Formats: sequence, structure tokens, C-alpha cells
Amino acid sequence: MHRRLALVRRPSPRLADGIVTHVERSPSVDAHLALRQWEEYCAALERRGWEVLEAPAVDDCPDGVFVEDQVVVFGDVAVLCRSGAPARRAEQAGLREPLEQVGYRCVPIEAPGTLDGGDVLKWGREIWVGIGGRSNDAGIAQLEQAVRRAPTGSRVTVHRVPVTRTLHLKSAVTALPLGTVIGHEATVDDQRRWPDFLAVPEPAGAHVVLLGGLSVLMSAAAPRTAHLFQSLGHDVTLVDISEFEKLEGCVTCLSVRLRG
Repeated sequence: MHRRLALVRRPSPRLADGIVTHVERSPSVDAHLALRQWEEYCAALERRGWEVLEAPAVDDCPDGVFVEDQVVVFGDVAVLCRSGAPARRAEQAGLREPLEQVGYRCVPIEAPGTLDGGDVLKWGREIWVGIGGRSNDAGIAQLEQAVRRAPTGSRVTVHRVPVTRTLHLKSAVTALPLGTVIGHEATVDDQRRWPDFLAVPEPAGAHVVLLGGLSVLMSAAAPRTAHLFQSLGHDVTLVDISEFEKLEGCVTCLSVRLRG
């Protein structure tokens, strides 16, 4: 059986200094509470059968905990991102080695391309990439080339999706285990891109981490959405990530699921 690995990174003591773009800066980000919430997030993954792989800490990078923005994996290829926010590019430090140790071929995004992993939504043979915020066309083109190097990459379709209402594409939409794309309507530029789009009642309900089978991990800030997903047959694990949500973070931002 393949190992189920989740790449994570410990939050910086400077978390409260993280970049915000579409929300008001909160004066009450509690770094100590955030660390406890991150530890519980990791523990929740482990309880659901995931082995946590911790990337080297980058304490001088306030947003370093949002490791999803730095890596996109497809097959045996790991794309090392080049953030559209120059202040976040130092977060690449220390990521190549652990990825190569578990068998990935690392491909970096080069200038003038920019790509944030939070803009990349994958399901099956479809990849949607948000454009207009942190990721540009040159970065998306390089991602597309990198994906082609994976064993099944030639059968993948990459779609460019405008993002204007929120930080990243996956701040607006993610996908349930059977492929239904979900989102909170106020943050989605054009839900018609997904014929089976399912609107959720709470902003935090737009984000799920797929745990295998019909199991999902999601924010405790979306109880009505959790009930909706349970009514659809999903096994839901809730985690409190309130301190990260104050900085536009969500459950998907805090890990990258890897194949072992």
C-alpha cells in the first residue's frame, strides 16, 4: 500500500504579520493559539491515516505555514512555485529536499512566471488555475509543461479561471471527493464554469481537504455546510483554524497531500 503523506510546515512566531488582501487585518491573531490549532490539524490528519511530513520551519516568513502555496504535485512531479507576492518567495527554502526524498522530480517556476499553489484546483484529469491575482499566464504555462512530464500528464486539461473576488482560486472553490465543485457564491467569479457547481451556505464551507474515500476535512466555522455534506454521504472531520482564517487561510492552505 502506498503511504499517505501530508506535507506541512510549522507556523512562524510572526504569523500575525502575514499578508492580507481581501480582508481587514485582525489585531487579534494569537500565535500561541495558532500553534495549538496547527498541531490539532496535524493530529486530525494522522487520526485519518495520513503520515505528516514536516518541512523545515521558516520563522522569518509570516505566511510560511500556508505551505500549499509553495508546491503543486501531480503524479511524480512537484512544481516549486514562484509566488506572485515577492515577500513570500523565501518560503521556498528547504522544500526541495523532503520532496525529492519521497520520490518527486522537482520543477521550479522561473521568472517571469508566477504561481501560487492556492490557485491550483485538481480533480481527475482536470486542473483549474486562477489567474489575475498571484498567478500569471507565464506561470500557468510552465505548470502545464511540468504536468506533461508526469506519467498521465498528457491526458490532463488545464483551464485558466479569472479570480478577482478573493485571494486564490481555492479561496473560492474546492472539489468534493466525487468531483462536485463547491463554493460560496459571493467569492466565485463565474460558477457556470462547473456545470455541477454546489453553492454552500458559509464562506468557510467552500474549502475541503480530501482524506480518501468520501472523507473530508473542513473548518469548524462552517457547521451548516458540514451538515449538508453529511447529508450527501460524506464523512466530515472538523478542525478549528480561526487564527489562520483571520489571515485568509483555510484548511487546504495548511498541507499538501503527497503520494508515498
